Amino acid sequence: MEFPSLSDIKRAHTRISKYIYNTQIMTSSTINEIVGGEVFFKCENFQKVGAFKMRGATNVIMSYRPEERLNGFATHSSGNHAQAVAKAAADAGVKAYIVMPSNAPQVKVDAVKGYGAEVTMCEPTEEARAEACKKVIERTGAIQVHPYHDTRIIAGQATAAKEFIEEQPELDFMITPVGGGGLAAGSALTLGHVSPTTKMILAEPEAVNDTYKSFKSGKLEGVKDPKSIADGLLVSVGELNFAIIKEYVHDIYCVSEQEIVDAMRLVWERMKIVIEPSSAVAVAALIKHKEVFAGKKTGIIITGGNVQLNELPF
Repeated sequence: MEFPSLSDIKRAHTRISKYIYNTQIMTSSTINEIVGGEVFFKCENFQKVGAFKMRGATNVIMSYRPEERLNGFATHSSGNHAQAVAKAAADAGVKAYIVMPSNAPQVKVDAVKGYGAEVTMCEPTEEARAEACKKVIERTGAIQVHPYHDTRIIAGQATAAKEFIEEQPELDFMITPVGGGGLAAGSALTLGHVSPTTKMILAEPEAVNDTYKSFKSGKLEGVKDPKSIADGLLVSVGELNFAIIKEYVHDIYCVSEQEIVDAMRLVWERMKIVIEPSSAVAVAALIKHKEVFAGKKTGIIITGGNVQLNELPF
């Protein structure tokens, strides 16, 4: 399996730069005190569509020539990737067809429709999502944009860590959550290429710990019936993504549902920014293992801020 190269990541950054924000980096003296070290937050919750997913989706869609894009693009996603494909397709002037599970947050469904995409609802299983997406592609001739198992997605997501390390080159650690593994693999690859002394840590809910189990056993392992408040992480890690993670990631930490909620609340209260539960998983891992990060410089990618405000967990 071929991993994206540093030049792939640089090309992706050039390709997407006019469609995305180079998001700001924030700090919190309260969180620094809790951890006993310096913590920097790359705020992809301020990214277009409110999540880092805009990077990968834009890189895939803009890598096709205009004449190749005419039938539009299709994907299945519970939310942020769906919004990203819808927005990037709109930027490219073509149609997006999005399959969403029936348990997707309404705020995300509404946002996808707001970007002009055609939405198809399906049962909330990976099999049902894949099958419904296949039917949409057969009907429309649209090109599929996979949420994570694609070198162009990984190269696009990698640009967040690239910006981060260019602005904060002295990081001892970087932490991201892991679901399908596009951001996790992309960030780990970036560090491997440009900052090999920075250790990549991944964070995962205990209830959806397939990447953790796979990392420890060395082979892909699934989770039956995944359930977590971190709705963006309910997918199993991709094969290509896991191959990169195995090679470039230092460690994976798992956190409980209550730890996720507590971390989310802490960021809302202390930093005055909206982050979604999936983002809070990385913050929870930082706090749970603060002895590892004490006296160090740690970067966290806040992955998104798309929250159903009438269903907050606190």
